[in-house]
Amino acid sequence: MPQLLNAFTLFLSLMVEAMPFLLLGVLLSGILLLFVDDRKFISLMPKHPILGALAGSALGFLLPVCECGNIPIARRLLTQGAPMSVAVGFLLAAPTINPVVIWATWTAFRDQPEVVVWRVILSLVVAVLVGAIFSVQADPKPLLQPRVALALPVTVKPSKKEAVAIAGNYWLGQRTALETMTIPQPTLTTKSFPEKMQALLDNTINEMRQLGAVLMFGSAIAAIVQVWVPREVVLSLGQGQVSSIVAMMTLAAIVSICSTVDAFFALAFAGTFTTGSLLSFLVFGPMIDLKGVALMLTMFKQRTVIYLFVLAGLWIFLFSLIINLYLY
Repeated sequence: MPQLLNAFTLFLSLMVEAMPFLLLGVLLSGILLLFVDDRKFISLMPKHPILGALAGSALGFLLPVCECGNIPIARRLLTQGAPMSVAVGFLLAAPTINPVVIWATWTAFRDQPEVVVWRVILSLVVAVLVGAIFSVQADPKPLLQPRVALALPVTVKPSKKEAVAIAGNYWLGQRTALETMTIPQPTLTTKSFPEKMQALLDNTINEMRQLGAVLMFGSAIAAIVQVWVPREVVLSLGQGQVSSIVAMMTLAAIVSICSTVDAFFALAFAGTFTTGSLLSFLVFGPMIDLKGVALMLTMFKQRTVIYLFVLAGLWIFLFSLIINLYLY
């Protein structure tokens, strides 16, 4: 019974901590939809894989959201024609590379400023690398949930064979799967201000209804796992160069703490864990945790989330190990 009460308390704390940032992300996504000319905004994004991922990662300074609020914005960027590298770069880097999180990390690790610097550098490098890798997929539709894939604009020119098939089916009065893969987005920039505000309210309610339910599910899993996995087991692994990194990355995924406050949580382990393992916690957690994965599944297919998990985890583990072995 006490464990159940502890799990419920942790669930409520995760929800109270995460819900405001999810709401912030939904509001920013709605504002981007209603008050920003998507075509001009997206046209500024570089098409080059590395530059696109870098630009997407830097958007965190303009749209300061944590891992609870970056999903709606990343989805909106993608459905409005932003390259996959931009959306993935923003998705992975925005929870860390934003003024609020940098300030919070500096406050927690004021005596270790190198932790703040390395957190920003590693988050940026990993986001750019993973974003560039995902940009290899020319057509992102196979990576996305069907609902999101249908909202993508047509950006890939059909092959000659596909073009012939489309033309033939047009004269037969039929439509091919290629033609029905997109749903045109409504243009709302011409609406009056009251109409835009009503649309913003409707969009916020719909997004919160969908993502809020998923957030509750992910937070419940995170709370249950956190209570039933003894923390002593994790702490016993903190002295090894490799085991400490694995332990802190596992802990980051389990506890699912918001990136705005995770630095204070990590500070409690500063005396017993290696510097590389602390950085792995601070970089990996905002990118991949249980509640974040649940939200990602509203945008990406399951195998895509696994790819993100593995790629980000491998890069973070490698860089953290290098820091442990050669720098500290």
